[in-house]
Amino acid sequence: MHRPNQAGICGGKDGAESIVVSGGYVDDEDYGTELVYTGQGGNDPATKRQIADQQLTRGNLGLARSQIDGNPVRVIRGAGGDQKYSPRLGLRYDGLFRVVDHWSDTGKDGYKIWRYRLVALESTDPPPAAPLHGTTDQQTPRTEATIQRLVRSTAVANGVKRLHGHRCQVCGIQLATPAGPYAEAAHIRALGKPHNGPDVPSNVLCLCPNHHVLFDTGAIYVDGWHRDGGGRRR
Repeated sequence: MHRPNQAGICGGKDGAESIVVSGGYVDDEDYGTELVYTGQGGNDPATKRQIADQQLTRGNLGLARSQIDGNPVRVIRGAGGDQKYSPRLGLRYDGLFRVVDHWSDTGKDGYKIWRYRLVALESTDPPPAAPLHGTTDQQTPRTEATIQRLVRSTAVANGVKRLHGHRCQVCGIQLATPAGPYAEAAHIRALGKPHNGPDVPSNVLCLCPNHHVLFDTGAIYVDGWHRDGGGRRR
């Protein structure tokens, strides 16, 4: 279930396969079907305290890639984790989780860490096998896989998109489809733990798919408020 003997994350630039939650980092948060997981690196194994900044490399990069690709991650809990959700002894496989968010933060010990919000995979819906269309009776070989993505469509999000005419607030592009203009809504402060952002218009951006991906992965970000030359808050 988890190949490394020591590392808490199994994976790299192509994605993460599995993680172990065993109380190795003071910034971990366990809510049962939801985790706020701390990336690897910069940790003193003896004290479990952070002594250096973490980098978006190795397993940390793998978990970020899993979010982008929508691929689930195996979660194994160890006896050293939160007593409410962890086994009394040894290790326990707790199923597939999906990475829904990742971001950099300053941890409790004052160093830069990477954090990942994972939620339990609620359902699997593999595509049915279908015959290959053409001149042969052979069927296309299929391998069953599970990918799940979270898609939100709320009155608040739709209202923000209408307010901006379905134009991206970064590049100004409006995508035209046969069904009408298309844009995506992105929450500035994410909903759910640990951000607990409000689902209100002031917390929503209207973005094209390209800039939505860049925003979700931290390539672009909102850098607070500033005042323009006339002293107005922007």
